[in-house]
Amino acid sequence: MALLDSTIVNVATPAMRTGLHTTGSALQLIVSGYTISYAALLITGARLGARHGYREIFLTGLTVFTLASFACGLAPGAGVLIGARAVQGVGAGLMIPQVYSLLQLTFQGAARARALSLYAAVVALAVVVGQVAGGLLVSADLFGTGWRPVFLMNVPVGLALLAGAARLLPRDAVRSPRGLDLPGVVTLTAALLLLVVPLVLGHEQHWPLWTTLCLAAVAPAFGVFVLVERAVARRGGAPLVPGRVLRSRELVCGAASLFFGMAGYAGFLFSFSQHLQSGLGESATRAGLTFAPLAVGVAVGSLTWQRLPARRHRAMIAAAWMLGAAGYLGIGLLMRTGTPGGLALPALLLVVGLGMGYTTSPLLTLALSKIAPADASDASGVLTTVPQIAQVVGVAVYGSVFLAAADQGSSGQAVCATVLPVAAGALASALAVVPLLRERD
Repeated sequence: MALLDSTIVNVATPAMRTGLHTTGSALQLIVSGYTISYAALLITGARLGARHGYREIFLTGLTVFTLASFACGLAPGAGVLIGARAVQGVGAGLMIPQVYSLLQLTFQGAARARALSLYAAVVALAVVVGQVAGGLLVSADLFGTGWRPVFLMNVPVGLALLAGAARLLPRDAVRSPRGLDLPGVVTLTAALLLLVVPLVLGHEQHWPLWTTLCLAAVAPAFGVFVLVERAVARRGGAPLVPGRVLRSRELVCGAASLFFGMAGYAGFLFSFSQHLQSGLGESATRAGLTFAPLAVGVAVGSLTWQRLPARRHRAMIAAAWMLGAAGYLGIGLLMRTGTPGGLALPALLLVVGLGMGYTTSPLLTLALSKIAPADASDASGVLTTVPQIAQVVGVAVYGSVFLAAADQGSSGQAVCATVLPVAAGALASALAVVPLLRERD
């Protein structure tokens, strides 16, 4: 539900502009305000779960998200909708990190791998389903409500989840006595905002000077965060991201591989959706349904990778990324002439989906394989932040490549130009796991 809300709104923006009589800048904030607050809060949300209880913070975040969704659906104007979207992102930032932590602490061994596989399938599918669901809901115009069901659909789902979570989620036997590390929260949040805000808003505003200055300040800001965390550790405090978590090769290599792959995936979905609707003139619903073979591939890969021998899992990840790169390149060659692609397109989308399915799920399992239970929340914060930041970076970078190429040529040629760096990113994901290939699961 939280990931769906990152993409479902994109399809509804034309209806929002008409219904709310709003400006393009306000629409940007409606779409991006959620992503900004969501991404900035994930690591802090993980620490809050460890301190106050994963179940309790999950329920708190879910309550905030559901109420904010209701406010979004009833918003009388753009200002209220922007504020409600930011609050919705806060709810998601509190809720989502607890999922990883609860999975890691509740399940062990093969059961944990199966649980993470199901979750990874949901993560990869949500981006696609958001576009389809958004198109269907807006086109249906239920009871003349236009775009509002895009948000209101979360309310019954949220209420059902609240009832189920209150009954089924385990209560924490032991809670972490570690403090929140306020200096770490402030410096990390500032660094993430310096990265996310210009990437989300930059293209629509034609990359003004402030976006360049913010991006130039990202590396120094993260450097300050590292120094602050070291100082907290020297004083005997509890750093927001302990050094021992980042010393796990599995976590670092897995997160790097996931970042490059998810950035390319999100950038491809954005660019190819633009091509289908603007270049080929397809409706939002039809464009969304075009991605169905990709969704099938993700589901198949996510639910079957464990059938391979455990000693082959790391090599499987590298091979699957290369398979995905081949699928991207095939789509680029197919689309360069501006034709719909025929039966070859769903076959290639299936290949890309299989590449995602055979990488995302095992990467989550691999990244957490050497993390101690005491560090579950901190590792969860890192692993929830990486894909979210990757999606923002992917849409900004690869989306800009597509839009710039489309301005100079045909939409099909722009797709071809975009999938080349996307495929290179998939190969970078494969290279990121090479240091782990000599080890066995």
